[in-house]
Amino acid sequence: MPKHSMPLQDLPSGTLQGYMLSQSNEMNKRKSSDVFLSEGLDMECTPTESIMQFSPHHKYQRLLSMRKENDCNQFVLNKRSRRKKESTSCISWDHLPDELLLRILFYVPLQDLCRMSSVCKRWHRLALDESLWHSVDLEGLTHVGPALQQVLKNGVHMLRCPRSFVEDFHFSGSGPLQMVLMDLSSSIIPPSSLESILSHCRLLEFLSLEALQLSDNIISSLSMNPNLLQLNLSGCSGFSAPALAHMLKSCSRIEQLNISWCEFDNDHVKSVVNNLNPAVTHLNLSGYREGLTLEDVKVLVTRCPNIQALDLSDSTLLMADSFPVLRQLKGLLHLSLSRCYHIHLAALTDLGSMFPLLSLLDVFGIVKDGHLSSLKKELPRISINSRPFSSIARPSPSSGLTGGFMWNRKCQLRFKL
Repeated sequence: MPKHSMPLQDLPSGTLQGYMLSQSNEMNKRKSSDVFLSEGLDMECTPTESIMQFSPHHKYQRLLSMRKENDCNQFVLNKRSRRKKESTSCISWDHLPDELLLRILFYVPLQDLCRMSSVCKRWHRLALDESLWHSVDLEGLTHVGPALQQVLKNGVHMLRCPRSFVEDFHFSGSGPLQMVLMDLSSSIIPPSSLESILSHCRLLEFLSLEALQLSDNIISSLSMNPNLLQLNLSGCSGFSAPALAHMLKSCSRIEQLNISWCEFDNDHVKSVVNNLNPAVTHLNLSGYREGLTLEDVKVLVTRCPNIQALDLSDSTLLMADSFPVLRQLKGLLHLSLSRCYHIHLAALTDLGSMFPLLSLLDVFGIVKDGHLSSLKKELPRISINSRPFSSIARPSPSSGLTGGFMWNRKCQLRFKL
């Protein structure tokens, strides 16, 4: 008979039913202890006393002995709850890498990018990253001086700022600018401010200063850009013939030059025809009335035989005897003789045989509307009076794209109203 078994006669006082009831209560206590332990598994720390109190008898003895052995070390037995998985539905901006944030900021308008630069140090650093300021459009803005100062310091390569008002300011940068393309056409900007910008430019390839007041110092600054390919000085004033000659000699890679309707005398015209790059292909020398002579045309054609587009409009001294001279331009594709009133309609009919590659002819003002149809019949392969405005060296040709484009390139960072 097992040790814990007792004869019925040796049972404690009470009936067998009472003994069974006490055993049942003991079992209920054990079950409740199991429930307590199972419910307490999710707790970070379960008190040792509770574990010992509701543990089975043989486990209780074991825990008691372990407690005596570890009284000095304050041993605690517990069960750590499982860590709940963190939600991945929301990602903090702080966790995104710089490369991804820069890609997002690439589509942010200029004014919002400036606001974001004041959020925190990291966003300030990212918002002023050079990759975001590669091309900037400030067209039509007023009081653009502070913005222009910041744009130039951020290493802009393409700056489009036509028809803007730039108050008197001085660019405070020390090193050379990274500017390659710049359009300031028809803007209001003091010559001193413009000089402070151009004096830091060494890499210009495309430049438009149309209708601006210039100076000899500004023209001398242009001489520091030997890679200049297209230059638009249409309608400019304030510089001398010697300064112009020096600039054209220094910028020996110019392919397109628009120098029409400037405040020129014959000395300025001679500076152009005597010093222009022989490899030039597009030239607008219109608007000089008595300032351009047949002798100047002879010098020009001899020096620059590769001209493909030539605009001599409003040269009132030119007559039909200039055609044999122009005939030396074997690759001439576009000729503009608008308002050259001494050239008669009958002489124009010979142009088809003189220039086999000629495809565009502008003769506004010297051919009346009634005679235009007959001239088109005489010259069927030539498009006549289809280009009222010259596109030579202009950043936005009349037939080209607008809205942030210049020289067929789009500015990414724009100020949106």
